Amino acid sequence: MPPVITDVHLTPILIADAPLLNVGGVHQPYTPRLIVEIETDSGATGLGETYGDHHYLATATELAPNLIGMPVTACHAIRRLGGSDTRMLADNPIAGGLRGTLTTDKVRLSVISAFEIAALDAAGRAIGLPVHALLGGKVRDRVDYSGYLFYKWAQHPVSDAPTDEWGEVLDPDGVVRLAESFSAHGGFRSFKLKGGVFPPEEEVAAITALAKAFPDYPLRLDPNGGWSLATATAVAESLTGVVEYLEDPTADVAGMAELHRRTGMPLATNMIVTAVDEIRPAFDADAVQVVLSDHHFWGGLHATRELAAVCHAYGKGVSMHSNTHLGISLAAMTHVAATVADLDYACDTHYPWQAEDVITERFAFTEGSIAVGDAPGLGIELDRDALDRLHNRWLAMPALRDRDDVAAMRAAESGYLPHISPKY
Repeated sequence: MPPVITDVHLTPILIADAPLLNVGGVHQPYTPRLIVEIETDSGATGLGETYGDHHYLATATELAPNLIGMPVTACHAIRRLGGSDTRMLADNPIAGGLRGTLTTDKVRLSVISAFEIAALDAAGRAIGLPVHALLGGKVRDRVDYSGYLFYKWAQHPVSDAPTDEWGEVLDPDGVVRLAESFSAHGGFRSFKLKGGVFPPEEEVAAITALAKAFPDYPLRLDPNGGWSLATATAVAESLTGVVEYLEDPTADVAGMAELHRRTGMPLATNMIVTAVDEIRPAFDADAVQVVLSDHHFWGGLHATRELAAVCHAYGKGVSMHSNTHLGISLAAMTHVAATVADLDYACDTHYPWQAEDVITERFAFTEGSIAVGDAPGLGIELDRDALDRLHNRWLAMPALRDRDDVAAMRAAESGYLPHISPKY
């Protein structure tokens, strides 16, 4: 018999984050995450990680008791916990970190993802197999990741904020310097620039400068839906043959479909295809050519593999989206990416931006990739002291328990208003 879950521990934390700019504002000095630990009757334990905002913590607190008594192999039953209520929680994705339209079911699935990963981790530890083996086995020994570049301030505009080593990035020369630093840091062989911050012609100039500095490197630009169709068309025409795709250049299916029809530019998304019921409209309209999967959005690693199969059936490319995350999520991303045969593009990751972690040994990138380990479970160990320290920070900073890029920007510009309609 497989091990049975006997206890579940939920630990909300705040992790240091850099002042990274995006279409909605700027990252807060600290970002909430939720760490899940499960215990089993065999003594095997498992780890999971997801968003830590109050919606997620409340849902996790409600659903966690249902895990007790379940076998760690019951991933499909875990996925059904909590039903499928699809009420909208917020019509402004900026407050939640540009995760697309937020519904109760998307929050539930993000919580379920951490439960499922913790169960897979425990199952793998119990039987001595890595998580990728539990998913059917790896098809690659390394997973490629893209260097994720941001415009950023040199420091946060508030006292007692964390500092970072990356420096100010506000123009094309700064973007190239940051890419050079990322290349030295982890040998990244492709780059993505978070756009929607400055006028599009400045961001086109930054991509052009990157292409000159790193010839033949795959490049991407992501304004998080911040451009009008006219602007997106002009950018696509300027960057045809320079970028491998544009990510969410406009904010809806109709705009993406028309942009692709006009320009032929491949378009990727993590904003308009984030749930099962969003797949068919986008695919039927040919609005999306690359889906950026996210095991948090989709409800875990099995769901991620199912999404990849649907994309393969439709002839769509697959890669992975990233939000601010720690080593537990990076381990999960790497295990599932290792099992997806048609992983067409390097995955996104924020991990180089995170100076803190809750695992004992940080991941290291080599030539922009991470080795797929064969240790049992996720192959990571919890750093209990770090977890306690980051949880104590969460206890001490109630004002930062929900990510809010708008509020963070108002610390520098008191009258700042977010751009719900296209910024440019």
